[in-house]
Amino acid sequence: MGKKILAVLSAILIIVSLCLIFIYVPTEAQMGVIQRIFYWHVPVAWVGLLAFFITFIASILYLLKREIKWDHLASAAAEIGVIFTTLLLITGSIWAKPIWGVWWTWDTRLTTSLILWFIYIAYLIIRSYIVENERRARIGAIIGIVGFLDVPIVALAINLWPTQHPSAVIFEGGLEPPMLLTLLVSITAFTVFFALLLIIRKELKEIEYEVEGLKQPTEEE
Repeated sequence: MGKKILAVLSAILIIVSLCLIFIYVPTEAQMGVIQRIFYWHVPVAWVGLLAFFITFIASILYLLKREIKWDHLASAAAEIGVIFTTLLLITGSIWAKPIWGVWWTWDTRLTTSLILWFIYIAYLIIRSYIVENERRARIGAIIGIVGFLDVPIVALAINLWPTQHPSAVIFEGGLEPPMLLTLLVSITAFTVFFALLLIIRKELKEIEYEVEGLKQPTEEE
């Protein structure tokens, strides 16, 4: 699917998502208006975890095949994953303040999500300090694989430990049909938008790699 189609589709889906959130879906009885952030909080969480899963798979493929395209995919996905995990922490804090009375609490889901954010921030920082392409890709792949170990911990935290965080109502049948529809449309919108961002960022990385290859002989001279 071309970038133009993805761009148009993601724009339409995001607009539909906003209409559903602010016009169609009813206000939640207990939490009130602030609960509407749920319909974007969950999708950005999903995209963040999906991005790190792609980094994990692409890192394995790089170590197996030693093809630089897999490193480009892994690092591009990690960059986007960090952005969406940042949005996850921000939207979660905005939601927590009126409901829990604090911006942040060391809840297991929140803490493991913050650790995940730090892991991939470290991934990006370490990559930025390594000049040699093959070594950067190899070390990045190792961190991308090891760092992914925290992803299932984040996903399962609410089931493994006591937590203030709401349970996974989408899998428990706890959402009314309008709420479920709104959430699914929002998840689809963000997933399509993520696919668009990933394609664009990977292409930019390929261009950067080619430019570095052209500059290298000049620098050696």
